[in-house]
Amino acid sequence: MTGACRRRSALHGAGWRWKSHRRVINGILLRQRTGIPWRDLPTRFGKWKAVYDRHRRWSADGTGERSLRAVQARADAEGRIGWSMVSVDSTSCRARQHAAGAHTRAPRIPGRRGRPGQHRSDEAPGRSRGGLTCKIHLASEGGRRPLAFVITPGQWDGAPQLIPVLDRIRVPGLGGGHPRTRPDHLGGDKAYSSRRNRRYLRRRQIKHTIPERRDQRADRQRRGSAGGRSTAFDRAMYKRRNEAERTANAPKGFRDVATRFDKRAHVFHGTVAVAAVRLRLRPRPLVGPAAYGLPHQGPWPPSSE
Repeated sequence: MTGACRRRSALHGAGWRWKSHRRVINGILLRQRTGIPWRDLPTRFGKWKAVYDRHRRWSADGTGERSLRAVQARADAEGRIGWSMVSVDSTSCRARQHAAGAHTRAPRIPGRRGRPGQHRSDEAPGRSRGGLTCKIHLASEGGRRPLAFVITPGQWDGAPQLIPVLDRIRVPGLGGGHPRTRPDHLGGDKAYSSRRNRRYLRRRQIKHTIPERRDQRADRQRRGSAGGRSTAFDRAMYKRRNEAERTANAPKGFRDVATRFDKRAHVFHGTVAVAAVRLRLRPRPLVGPAAYGLPHQGPWPPSSE
C-alpha cells in the first residue's frame, strides 16, 4: 500500500479509497425518488451496500443538514428566501414494517466515536389506527421551500413541536457572521395555538398570525380581565397558509419520504434532508407570460380595467 493510500485509509477507515461520490449520490437520489430496496439498485451505481453505507454515514454525521444550510445560504444571498412569511405545519408518513424493530441502544457513526446527532431513543415510529406512522414537522418560507424540520412519532401533536422547529432555523451568511434564525412573520393553524407558543414568539419578538381555538377563547372570556386581551389576527397574512400546506406535501413527492422504509430515525432524517436540498435546488415554475416565453411589462396578473 502506497503512502497516499495509507493516508486515505486513515482518513476514511479501513480499506482502499472511496468510490466516486457522484455515482454514489446518483444511486442515493434514485432510491429516494423511487423507494426501491437498496439491494435492487442498478449495477451502474456500484455495489448497493457501498451506496447504503455512504448514505447511512452521511446521515449520522450531519452531512445532509450541512448541505441544506449551504444551499440556503446561497439562496438567501441571492434574495430567494421569503422571510416575510414563514409557516409551520406537519405531515404524516406511513412507516412500513421494515422501519420497526430497531435496537434500543444508540448506534455509532462508522469510523468515529460519537453518536448520530439526530438519534432518537424511540426511533420515531408511532402507533395509530392505520398502523405505524411517522410525522414531519417543518417550517417553510414564502418561496415554498423547507427551512427546518423535526421527525417525531406519528401520534405526537404539532403544538409542542413549534419551538423545536423554529430553533432549528439557522441560515448562515456567505460572508460569515451570525446565521439568521428569526423570520419577520410566522403563520400557523389552530393546532399551534397555545400560551407557551405565544409567550415564546413574543419573547423572540416574532410577529405571528395563529387563530385562537374556540375553547381557549371561551376560557379567556370566562376569566374576564384575568384572561388577558384577545390575540391579534391578520386575515390577509393568514391567506398565505396555503404555502405551508403545499410545502408540507412537496417532500412526499419522493417515495422514500412518503413511505418510511428506514429503520433508524437519524437515517430517515438524512433522507428528508436530501429531499429538502433537492427542493431548494429545484427551480420554481414560471407563471404568467414568462411561462410562454412572452414579454410582459407591469404586475401580473394584469388588472381588469
